[in-house]
Amino acid sequence: MRKMEKLISINCVKLLITALFYTCVSCSSVEQKIYVELNDTVPCVRLLNATHQIGCQSSMSGDTGVLHVLESESDLDWILNTGPHPPYMVIMETAFFSRSVMLRMKNSSRVAGVAVIVSRTGLAENFSPHTTCPNQNTGVYSAKYGPELANCNVTTWNPLGNGLSYEDFAFPVFALKDENQTQVIRKCYEDHNLRLNGSAPQYPLCAMQLFSHMHAVTDTVTCMRRTDLQNRFSINPEILCDPLNDYNVWASTRPLNNSAKGQTTNESFVIAATRLDGRSFFWQEAPAAEGTVSGIVTLLAAVQALYPVIQLAPPPRNIFFAFFQGEAFDYIGSSKMVYDMERKEFVIDLNNVHSMLEIGQVGLRNGRDLWMHSDPISRMNSSSVEEEVSDMMKNMHSIAAGLNVSLDEPPASQPLPPSSFQRFLRARQIPGLVLADHRTSFVNRYYESMYDDAENLNVSYPPNLSPEEKLVYETEAAKSLAEVATLVARSLYKQAGGDDSNLNNITADPKIVAQLLYGFVIQKNNSWFQSLLPPDLTKKGILSSGPPQFYIGLGPRTYGPVHSVTLFVQHIMANLTGTVTNLTETQCQKPDDISTENKDLYAYFWVSGSTAVNSSGPFCVRAPVRLSKAMSPAFERQEYGSQDYSTWTESRWKSIRARVFLVASRELEMLTLGVGVAVLLLSLLVTYFLSSKAELLFSSARETPTTTY
Repeated sequence: MRKMEKLISINCVKLLITALFYTCVSCSSVEQKIYVELNDTVPCVRLLNATHQIGCQSSMSGDTGVLHVLESESDLDWILNTGPHPPYMVIMETAFFSRSVMLRMKNSSRVAGVAVIVSRTGLAENFSPHTTCPNQNTGVYSAKYGPELANCNVTTWNPLGNGLSYEDFAFPVFALKDENQTQVIRKCYEDHNLRLNGSAPQYPLCAMQLFSHMHAVTDTVTCMRRTDLQNRFSINPEILCDPLNDYNVWASTRPLNNSAKGQTTNESFVIAATRLDGRSFFWQEAPAAEGTVSGIVTLLAAVQALYPVIQLAPPPRNIFFAFFQGEAFDYIGSSKMVYDMERKEFVIDLNNVHSMLEIGQVGLRNGRDLWMHSDPISRMNSSSVEEEVSDMMKNMHSIAAGLNVSLDEPPASQPLPPSSFQRFLRARQIPGLVLADHRTSFVNRYYESMYDDAENLNVSYPPNLSPEEKLVYETEAAKSLAEVATLVARSLYKQAGGDDSNLNNITADPKIVAQLLYGFVIQKNNSWFQSLLPPDLTKKGILSSGPPQFYIGLGPRTYGPVHSVTLFVQHIMANLTGTVTNLTETQCQKPDDISTENKDLYAYFWVSGSTAVNSSGPFCVRAPVRLSKAMSPAFERQEYGSQDYSTWTESRWKSIRARVFLVASRELEMLTLGVGVAVLLLSLLVTYFLSSKAELLFSSARETPTTTY
């Protein structure tokens, strides 16, 4: 009998486990039926600096609101004042995504969050969520240096900037990129939430829930202090925020000993620079076509034009190419390089810098015009700087005369536009120019926004071209930038002391420019980029669909798609300046083991090579291309409240997701809760009764033992 009871007990346990398993599966199935997960979304995240926080976040459990599509002023009034079902989750087209609308919702308790449908439908003629005076507190102009030029007092560089990216929103804001999911949301809204004849819709209503809770609050000083305390006293420390950081890319026409920091005292350098990064209101959504790509493409094409001539007729001065990361966030990359130069911890010394030419926004030149910007203070204070800058301008004018480029200079009293050159001037008065397509304020109508894309840069293709045909198609934008690249390359050669007789041999290849433009603003997953990268990285998703994003993020953690721009530029530079070797993959990765190779002078890259039928496959490239850390010195010095260096950090989070579902009325929810509580109490009562009467209800008749006398 006991064995039978034990067997029954075991079977009951098995049945219970089976029931629980199927219940879990059923729960998962029920959840999928209740919620529609939105996959292709981009959040606005929280960023912090020394004084405040900006960006967006949700509550810890996510924010939920009834969907309402903003299509008119009456819709906005319904959301903020008269609608009977607050809080609302506002869905808006780009036409309504403006500072005035967002601030009205920010100051209302009736808004749970915002979802912006990313499209060009109804897009305003201009949209820049950046400030009107980018990087105004960390440039060269201050109370000590040109106070009359500080804070854009003379020139407002970005007059279209509305400052939206620098606001702090207590609710989540997401961008919706998937058109199919946008249609699902619209249908849900039209079926359940649409007002009929001005009357409120009836339950059930379509709702949305957004999750983007940020761990960091207040400012970088507070966040880093709390993180440091966690690291010291917690067994399982939780990092709350990370400094924005990545890597600069640099190379030189004559290889430099990378292990000999600050010792190149006998060599003179001409620096050619541009920026690598951009940003927008939404995390990772930073195409930066005019703001960043035009400069990158121009400088890379100039390198391609220069190198063949430099190998045959090297100029007396060394040309140093620098691509700076994090410039959108108070000059992270350039300030770090200058800081290292000052402390003799970089490969060249600041005193060896002869002059500097920086490529700014050059993709939207009106007709043929380009402008040479210079610093009026250093030119006024130093006769040698004035003389060198004047010579640079004269040389560039003479070179431009033979090209389809018209050069001019702003008035002598006008300050430099936002540029990496300003960080060099803060350390030392160096002759230099910033080349740009604007005389005063930016031509770029979408500066630091998600709409600074291929269309803004006027990159377009004839219909019916295959991807491979587009890759090499010479658009008008490519031809224009090739002219600018030729001007830059010849000017650098002349500035480095090269012979004038070689200038006509320096010409940028429009096909290279076309390939660069296609890869950086249209499609990074193309055959040329594939051939330049290591085979193992091409398999890790770094060549996902679409153009790269130029937001600096937290680059050193991974070489993921977010931070691929640094990697692309590094390998493109290796392709343009390097030589193919016969080293094996193992030797390429460990060149120190080979006596004929010098790892101090060169970096070695194992690249995929062409996918053509007759290609020899992967091979090793030797090139004078290096990476250097692009992290603000404020974090190295642990001066989190610094006023001299960038203090930007990005908050950490655990979950970023969005979903849509139907929500019942408050009355039905309370009724369901009440019924649930009643059932719970009843079950407890029944359980108590059964437990107290268990011996009576479940005891079996005692068996009379058989006894033998």
